[in-house]
Amino acid sequence: MNLQGELKGLVFNIQRFSIHDGPGIRTTVFFQGCNLHCFWCHNPESNPLEPVVQYYPAKCILCYRCVELCEHHAHDSIDGMHWYNREQCTVCGRCVEECYARALVIAAKPMATSEVFDEVMKDRLYYEDSGGGVTFSGGEPLLQIEFLVELLKKHQEAGVHTAVDTAGNVPWEWLDAILPFTNLILYDVKCVDDAKHRQVTGVSNRIILKNLENLSNRSIPVWVRIPVIPGVNDNPEDMQQIASCLTGNRAIQQVELLPFHHLGSGKFESLGKEYPSKGLKPPSDEQLKSLAQVVESFGLPVHRKT
Repeated sequence: MNLQGELKGLVFNIQRFSIHDGPGIRTTVFFQGCNLHCFWCHNPESNPLEPVVQYYPAKCILCYRCVELCEHHAHDSIDGMHWYNREQCTVCGRCVEECYARALVIAAKPMATSEVFDEVMKDRLYYEDSGGGVTFSGGEPLLQIEFLVELLKKHQEAGVHTAVDTAGNVPWEWLDAILPFTNLILYDVKCVDDAKHRQVTGVSNRIILKNLENLSNRSIPVWVRIPVIPGVNDNPEDMQQIASCLTGNRAIQQVELLPFHHLGSGKFESLGKEYPSKGLKPPSDEQLKSLAQVVESFGLPVHRKT
């Protein structure tokens, strides 16, 4: 996207003082858009490639300002309750701008590369003191490849450590294009079995695993991130398959086990969707320790997130 001579992209969050997305203290920039549909996603609002309205009924103060404003009748008052009809909504944003209680929000917004850069550079001293930097995440940041490359260049030229968090489900040419400007790749791996991967994410993992194999021949370090999901890979057999697939990849510096959690449940509800992970239990510390030992038995260094 090129507006007024400067590249712009869609960003749905910029999180400062992040300590879980690479080394040191970091700023994580979350890009809108993802081409996977993982049922456990904790950022479901990032999935579409365009902005989406989130509605939180518990925050609504029944002022009905949205009902008055909406020309498309996406909002209505029925029996003293506010009703939001997504099928009528054009995501124009007028109701969001006037919602005093923040019951209606649009997370994604267009930002120029200079805007993102200026926001990231506010904490430059923290990066220098901690060995941190900026991490571009999502969603899938590589779906906005031109915007991402430009941001990586700007930050590297400024001496800021750069990392990209990707699921790898993109053409190799896109991934290869960011490597000259990237200091670290955070690479998600869910499972090795292709049929299971299709079932839980909606896509094949063939491109993902092939791209990870290609990274072995590059000089960029890779941290593999494995979300530990009940019923998907929270057992020794699946973890053995993953570890075996990773063995011999010279780019991999460490493996991170990321325990499943329910922090995204409210976001599904705000999008008018049923939460698909309801009833699943996060893995216990003992289970994570056991799975870490499986990965370590293949000679891979493991870091467990809490």
